[in-house]
Amino acid sequence: MGKQIMIDPITRIEGHAKISLHLDDSGVVDEARMHVTQFRGFEKFCEGRPFYEMPSLMARTCGICPVSHLVAAAKACDDLYSVQIPEAAVMLRRMINLAQIMQSHALSFFYLSSPDLVFGMDADPAMRNLFGVHAQDPQLMRDGIRLRQIGQQIIELLGGKRIHPSWVVPGGVNAPLTEEHRDTILAVLPEAKALAQRTLRWYKKIMKQFKPEIDTFANFPSLYLGLVDKLGNLEHYDGNFRMMDAAGNIIIDQFDTLRYAEIIEEAVEPWSYMKFPYYKSLGYPRGMYRTGPLARLNIIDACGTPMADDELEEFRGGSTKPVQSSFHYHWARLIEILFAVERIEDILTTKRVMTKHVRAYATPNSFDGIGVTEAPRGSLIHHFKIDEQGLVTWANLIIATAHNNLAMNRGILQAAKTFVDGNHLKEGMLNRVEAVIRAFDPCLSCSTHAAGQMPFHVELVAPDGELLDEVKRGV
Repeated sequence: MGKQIMIDPITRIEGHAKISLHLDDSGVVDEARMHVTQFRGFEKFCEGRPFYEMPSLMARTCGICPVSHLVAAAKACDDLYSVQIPEAAVMLRRMINLAQIMQSHALSFFYLSSPDLVFGMDADPAMRNLFGVHAQDPQLMRDGIRLRQIGQQIIELLGGKRIHPSWVVPGGVNAPLTEEHRDTILAVLPEAKALAQRTLRWYKKIMKQFKPEIDTFANFPSLYLGLVDKLGNLEHYDGNFRMMDAAGNIIIDQFDTLRYAEIIEEAVEPWSYMKFPYYKSLGYPRGMYRTGPLARLNIIDACGTPMADDELEEFRGGSTKPVQSSFHYHWARLIEILFAVERIEDILTTKRVMTKHVRAYATPNSFDGIGVTEAPRGSLIHHFKIDEQGLVTWANLIIATAHNNLAMNRGILQAAKTFVDGNHLKEGMLNRVEAVIRAFDPCLSCSTHAAGQMPFHVELVAPDGELLDEVKRGV
């Protein structure tokens, strides 16, 4: 009989999940699954609520990337209004989303993944953590804390709060940018650039130590999906879909995001509360694609800012084919941090951003609204339907993390087959399997919407430890 190894929980990620590795009789991994074990169900919470509550309500799906949910839901409300929001509002929304890209990428790279990068995958877990990194390389840790702080400060200056700001509203934003806040943000951007560049230099030096991981961390052909602007450049707020295949061929370009349902379908499995989106033309599971920073850098023609474009050229290494190893999500995040700083600076030095007209007012002119933006982890889709009273009757959220679900599951299988020896098991082997998931930086609180019949076991225990009652399903 084969064995089963459980990694429960997956550490240094946002949310709750576990990995099951199934071994054959000789101790070789033949199957691997990531089980997302939490269920939130925000789509159901929406039903019966006024549509204009959606931005603030949807922001509560996550404390790490609330701005992306805020923006996507607000864009869906703009679609319900059928209005074009003011230009200044577009720039301000774009800027707050870029600030969130900064802080979230910094959180992922420095707080969650840097212990593996500083100490190696086989290091003692007692050392392989945030405090160990601070003791080993305090400058690196200070840089990470400061980069995230700058991103959060920009969010606060724009939106009034660092977490769950209510500044982004249907029709635009609820207050214009002040000169004081503009000058405060501009003053910290040179420091943010320097920190991002220093981290990039450090990462490119140590990256060579991880060739086995680069070769096996979800390193396989797939499709890549993300937004691009009209010039084919990096875009996080607006734009249209582009999809690239593993050979570098663009198979979908400038595809209207309002038509997302024509290209994306979602599957559900009984062993996870996270859905499995796929490219409809290839079917499930052949239609696997990746999204997020790695995919975004693969599909674009250019970033559109000078420093980020220089880094993009090095990232691609002169090849026209996409970078396939998911280990390089780390590298892509650092480049996007640099891009975000440059792009925010560009916006703040544009006089039009100071325009006082930042909100359009209307009543619903459509019963169906869709909003799409790029969250730190990938393309984020909010879709709402309303009745004549403006109450939500149906909602569908395709979360950035969920797009990568098929790739994450295939990635842990690839790594487990390479590193895990069921007959001579070591902690570092299992850490590498976890590290594949950390490379994708999943945000599981946002992405768990697939209500099904996943097994659960609930116990009611008295203060003295006596089991009073229990309920089991599929256990």
